[in-house]
Amino acid sequence: MDMDLVIRNASLVDGRQQIDIAINDGRIVAVGPALAQAGAREIDAEGDLVTPPFVDAHFHMDATLSYGLPRVNQSGTLLEGIAVWGELKPHLTQEALVERALTYCDWAVGRGLLAIRSHVDISDPRLLAVEALLEVKRLVAPYLDLQLVAFPQDGLLRSPGAFDNLKRAIAMGVDVVGGIPHFERTMEQGAESVRLLCEFAAERGLMVDMHCDESDDPMSRHIETLAFHSNRLGLHGRVTGSHLTSMHSMDNYYVSKLLPLIREGGVAAIANPLINITLQGRQDSYPKRRGMTRVPEMLEAGIDVAFGHDCAMDPWYSLGSADMLEVAHMGLHVAQMTGQQAMHACFLAVTETPARILGLDGYGLAPGCHADLVVLDAGSPVEAIRLRAARRYVVRRGQVVSSAPRSVAQLALPGRPPHTNWRLSGAR
Repeated sequence: MDMDLVIRNASLVDGRQQIDIAINDGRIVAVGPALAQAGAREIDAEGDLVTPPFVDAHFHMDATLSYGLPRVNQSGTLLEGIAVWGELKPHLTQEALVERALTYCDWAVGRGLLAIRSHVDISDPRLLAVEALLEVKRLVAPYLDLQLVAFPQDGLLRSPGAFDNLKRAIAMGVDVVGGIPHFERTMEQGAESVRLLCEFAAERGLMVDMHCDESDDPMSRHIETLAFHSNRLGLHGRVTGSHLTSMHSMDNYYVSKLLPLIREGGVAAIANPLINITLQGRQDSYPKRRGMTRVPEMLEAGIDVAFGHDCAMDPWYSLGSADMLEVAHMGLHVAQMTGQQAMHACFLAVTETPARILGLDGYGLAPGCHADLVVLDAGSPVEAIRLRAARRYVVRRGQVVSSAPRSVAQLALPGRPPHTNWRLSGAR
């Protein structure tokens, strides 16, 4: 069998070691120990972890890298961030949006992040951001999967013409129906927006991903309505509730009823640890809520839960670097997921689980899958999170698209013999 590339001596996420991965014509053709093949290019993983690429299930690429435009969010709050974004929107240009988004995509590839679901604001009737990100999606297609969500940032019913704008965005090629029911004027209008959007998605055969209950208010319960309509309309496996931060503050008895409803509706959840813990609980003194949704409880209930980056250097968050291991690291700590299986689940929350939520075709490390993979400077998923491991090689459709050296340091300590190229992990 002809092969273009063989990855040797890999450790895999499922615990297998000394595994070879053979690639031909952009697909994985064989996975196993000591595959015999002569003539193909070889990469020796040297026992390092080889994983499918990272996937970000929740991001805002139309706002990324706009930090400081037109001004800095001085308070760092969610509401001031929304206000700053509203001030910036009239001054946006398609060229600047494309340039910033492409820069972020370059960052992503270097971090082994090869699939992103980005919400794009459709409240502006010009749909400048939609046009820009559709162009970005076309340009990055050879090396990154970009899935777009039509997102009515200012509210579907609260913002004049938003529903028509959303329908236009879908007609232009945006992939997913979005919403923000907790930002509508009343609870009733929020519930109505969920119904309208789910029925529209059902008619068109589309997926749904709503910003849902991104609030400290325990009575913000639009996830209940979303799960109900997903079940009613047969949208199982196509609906996602993002943020769900109000669940952090809900009564435990109510949550015990809510989780089975979410599971019954086939609704997935996306937590955004970096952003949720910095924007929520701002009006608390002490004890202070951190706002991230109930990740361990949802996993135990059989609900798919992914972690998203959400923001990077924009009106809501002045940090960020497209590093999904940083996201998993923060999520692990905030959710107190330090058990062995729980830490492994945090790695899956930035790889396999969001890939399933996005419906990515050919994702994985099995024969027949796309040859998209990352060689990490770590021996296991837990070590990768601990180190935020360097991405030694990033491979897209069988081609190396990024590479980086191991994380090493040259130590010269008084009273100690010098060490050259000391592995920062201290392992292997």
